Amino acid sequence: MKKEKSAKRRLTMGAVLAAGLLSLLSGCGSRTDSRRIVRIGHNQSVNHPTHLALTAFQEMIGERLGDRFRVEVYPSELLGSQTDMVQLTQTGAMDFCVASNAILETFSKDYELFNLPYLFQSTEAYHGAMEDEEVTGPVFSATRQAGFTAVAWLDAGTRNFYTVKKPVERPEDLRGLKIRVQQSPTNIEMMRLLGGSATPMGFGDVYTALQSGIIDGAENNEMALTDNGHGDVCRYYSYDMHQMVPDLLIGNYGFLESLTKEERAVFEEGFEELERVQQEEWGKAVEAAREKAEKEQKVTFLYPDREPFAAAVLPLHEMVLERNPALRPLYERIRKYNEMYASGQ
Repeated sequence: MKKEKSAKRRLTMGAVLAAGLLSLLSGCGSRTDSRRIVRIGHNQSVNHPTHLALTAFQEMIGERLGDRFRVEVYPSELLGSQTDMVQLTQTGAMDFCVASNAILETFSKDYELFNLPYLFQSTEAYHGAMEDEEVTGPVFSATRQAGFTAVAWLDAGTRNFYTVKKPVERPEDLRGLKIRVQQSPTNIEMMRLLGGSATPMGFGDVYTALQSGIIDGAENNEMALTDNGHGDVCRYYSYDMHQMVPDLLIGNYGFLESLTKEERAVFEEGFEELERVQQEEWGKAVEAAREKAEKEQKVTFLYPDREPFAAAVLPLHEMVLERNPALRPLYERIRKYNEMYASGQ
């Protein structure tokens, strides 16, 4: 009881407002419908691969367990920012949400592992490691005591720098630039090592900050250019490929534990289907986003030498591993995937 009250006291104002909305939604349900409502929130549009995958999950649960559960998916930060939604999932006010690995780092230092820049040497190594439960299992379960656990990983591609005026072709080009990064200590340190000025902020605030000149650029995948309009403001997109960081579907641990063995098995199948659909749709979406950004938004794509960027941030690897030695075996296992897929792209 004390832990629950403490968790509620830590809620941000955004989470409090979102909790009020959830309470209102609960009161609007049909009194004759005895099904358990399962609410899932995320911060992307309805056209994004994440939403398409969650819709597939929604349909599967409806088909298999529709007499017991009704899944509702809320896109575009309708239930608050990612941080708000994580807190609401933590307390059980909502059941699932999609969160960036960077945000989860603030709940468990074990998530720092996947935020390390240049951790993966290729897409194949990235996917291989994320499908390996010996790599992901210890990290995903690290937040159980906090009230939630990761149940599926979603491909968020490679993160690259994009800027309004000044192209980034070397680490030195970042000097003096205010770059939006995700709200994570690892990302802030990464920018310090690269020479830029880190400006952490929520994803929903980035477009206005770019447009008004509060920041000079940001770092994300190609979808941010088109799906979120950043390519309307930014002229340059630089493939330095500094991170391959997953988004994660996290679930309230109490809800997951409340499922029967049969129900949990169906949900697990649903999580696998969600991953399959999201990753399939991701490849198609990135290709379309790049074409639109280049032809319609007139974004110039640059291909700098990655080695100077990787060398600049390498000290961050040892810093994190020394601070959290339990991550070293997972790190070494990831290195084996890098060796296995050394020629991958």
